[in-house]
Amino acid sequence: MKKIATTVLLAIAVTGFFACKKNSKDEPAQQQQQQQPYKCATCSATPDALPANDASSKGVYKGIIIGSTGTVKFSVMNGTNDIQATLVIDGQTVTLTSSVSWTNGQPYVAPFTGTLNGQQVSITFSVTVDGGSPTITASNIPGHPNAVFTLVKETSNALVECYEGTYNTTKPETGTFNIVLSRKLGKWGGIARKDNSSSSEDVSGTVDVNGVMKDDKGNTVANLSGEEISGSSKDSDGNTINVSGKRTL
Repeated sequence: MKKIATTVLLAIAVTGFFACKKNSKDEPAQQQQQQQPYKCATCSATPDALPANDASSKGVYKGIIIGSTGTVKFSVMNGTNDIQATLVIDGQTVTLTSSVSWTNGQPYVAPFTGTLNGQQVSITFSVTVDGGSPTITASNIPGHPNAVFTLVKETSNALVECYEGTYNTTKPETGTFNIVLSRKLGKWGGIARKDNSSSSEDVSGTVDVNGVMKDDKGNTVANLSGEEISGSSKDSDGNTINVSGKRTL
């Protein structure tokens, strides 16, 4: 009986050892899974724009919105005859279309319309004949007054990425911080707006191969890591400014 009891106890101890060993291996794996870097599941990894449209008013234009928060993408005959846009604002998606035809050798200016919560959305898009200076000249988005846009033309060799984020300072102050950037061109730009304000501030600068984002004065603003931005800096009054954001287009 003593021998049998010893054997049973040994079996239990061995079983317990392997159970603990298994759990100790599983735990780091679970931690690694939880710590996976953010990745925009719906974003393109390569440019949507076609080479034939690089110097044309046809093509792809991407941008961000402040006045709530969101993104917009225009596609003007980019490999098809379709002329449409996709607006995403506060998580709601609106498909916009235009009846204005594209004409070779002419700037393209057109209103794009769609429906949001049963009400009409209208955004007037304008771009020069060679695809330069894309702008929104007028907009009416019900429930989202004072909307401001930053828009960039994407080319076949320079992917444009859009990031939505926030900032806070030790003033204290909080607000929205939305930008577009091109790693290929080493540039970024966008808009910052204080919460509960109707005015906005344009922001822009450079981003190097290591992801260091600097403003036009050469001050480090944040770091780009994967598809996230984060960082701290100080303004001219010594206030700390923290920014963070994720790619959404």
